[in-house]
Amino acid sequence: MERTSRLFELIQTLRAATGPLTAERLAETLEVSVRTVYRDMASLQAMRVPVEGASGLGYVLRRGYDLPPLNFDTEEIEALRVGLAMLARTGDTSLEQAARRVCDKVEALHGPSDWLVVSPWGAPRDDPALGCVSKALLRDAIRAERKLELVYKDSEGTETRRIVRPLAVNYHIECVMLAAWCELRGTFRHFRCDRIESCTVLDACFAGQGATLRSLWAEQEAGNNAAPPAA
Repeated sequence: MERTSRLFELIQTLRAATGPLTAERLAETLEVSVRTVYRDMASLQAMRVPVEGASGLGYVLRRGYDLPPLNFDTEEIEALRVGLAMLARTGDTSLEQAARRVCDKVEALHGPSDWLVVSPWGAPRDDPALGCVSKALLRDAIRAERKLELVYKDSEGTETRRIVRPLAVNYHIECVMLAAWCELRGTFRHFRCDRIESCTVLDACFAGQGATLRSLWAEQEAGNNAAPPAA
């Protein structure tokens, strides 16, 4: 989780709490170290966010404080609810969890809207127990411009090992595709996430190349009416 997003989540977690929360509890909630929580709390206090407490005692947010609200009209709220519900079709567990947190915040302000129903049918879920690659891991690698080593099985069952530069996660109706520059083939390739047997984030980076490669990939896709080349 990026630092800005983490600070936002800290504020929202403290705002919703009914009592002091220890650094250990916050660290568990945000999936970071206790030391990171201490640093983030110091940063919030330096920004004059009214956080009270100290290590070992727990932290509370002074009542009445919140981030400035975003104003949406009725149509915008309903579009937001439907769009968030449709994330269930992506099979991206991390995005689904984020969507539920957003929905909770929307409902806290506007109340529930259970008459808007979206079918969750769609791409397979990225369940590690089933050997499915985490889409959050792919998105993290794209943001950090880190290379990935994939063990990939194509439609005929042939298994290959690839070093790729991940560029985009493409959510289709029935599957999710990773668009990447494949160092084995020397060109852009699309990999079905449900056919990735294993995925390892490498220390090797392609810093500063992501935006350029993504632009070239987008140009190729715009001029290509055929199906993506098979990996």
